[in-house]
Amino acid sequence: MPPPTKKAYPLRLDPALFAALERAASADLRSVNAEIEVLLREALVRRGIKVATSEPPRRGRPPKEDADDE
Repeated sequence: MPPPTKKAYPLRLDPALFAALERAASADLRSVNAEIEVLLREALVRRGIKVATSEPPRRGRPPKEDADDE
């Protein structure tokens, strides 16, 4: 199994804050995790901290190899 592409980090949140995150994520059609990532990136940009974006994982089936390539 390939290693995960994202760093796992346990996070403890106040239940009211989590509920607000759920509402915001739902309004943006995101998961709570994705919403937290977006909010953290926005906060870092406001502070003038640049964050490199990773290449997203490739999805779907790998391209077919032609039998003529052998």
